[in-house]
Amino acid sequence: MRVRSLHVHPVKSLRGIPVAAADVGDLGLALDRRWMLVDDAGVFLTQREDAGMTLLRTSLVPPPGVDAEAPVSLAHAVRVHAPGGATVDLAPPPPDARRRKVRIWAHEVEACDSAPELDAWFAEALGRPCHLVWMPDETRRPIDHHTAGAHDRAAFSDAFPVLVASQASLDDLNARLVAQGQDPVSMERFRPNVVVEGAAEPYAEDGWGRTRVGDVVLDLVKPCARCVMTTVDPETARGGSEPLRTLSGYRKVGSKVLFAQNALVRAGGRVYVGDGVVVDGMNS
Repeated sequence: MRVRSLHVHPVKSLRGIPVAAADVGDLGLALDRRWMLVDDAGVFLTQREDAGMTLLRTSLVPPPGVDAEAPVSLAHAVRVHAPGGATVDLAPPPPDARRRKVRIWAHEVEACDSAPELDAWFAEALGRPCHLVWMPDETRRPIDHHTAGAHDRAAFSDAFPVLVASQASLDDLNARLVAQGQDPVSMERFRPNVVVEGAAEPYAEDGWGRTRVGDVVLDLVKPCARCVMTTVDPETARGGSEPLRTLSGYRKVGSKVLFAQNALVRAGGRVYVGDGVVVDGMNS
């Protein structure tokens, strides 16, 4: 098996970026979900409440003298593109930036405020008051204690630092959609970080445990429960019932519809598209 594609989502719930390579640390791929938009109360905003967030695209701006195909690192800036053509560049706030408490799901954590002009840009782009925040290195947001240790943490992803998906699983889902007269969907609907090709069968990743991706070591610890965001077309922000309706017919466990696997980083490093993927241990 090998890495088919890599994806970084610098601002939670905005459009992600396919990349050729990325540095990987305990928070996942560099820059992934390090920024987040919150409302005036400090509560996180996502496409669940505002599907139009998907119309804000992101791209990477490498540091001066660095090749555009160089691995994504914290030295890269992020450019956000609004539908009308307006852009704004993001860089991590300075260490002395003002802090604020923000809430993501059940966790209240400390984040760095961004400049007021960035808040104003996003408020105009989304048509609502909002604030852009950054997760500093010293903030420790805990992870589900049933599947992670006390030292494990995540940035502003929903739950875990890395999401791994298999192309074989998407192909199986799309075959089912097409058989019902529905359009196939792209992997972008599921917002993974690492897409693997060459799996022996669809959903083989359900059983993967410790997995080497290039020189990075991951523990796949929990299936990802999917939500209404998968039904939003990332190109148009229009919603529907698919692919969640079809997935719920054969990938539902209890009340949760499952696709892709959440992972913890056990050894960081650098990962490239085309790197080998080796499963060293299986989950029971």
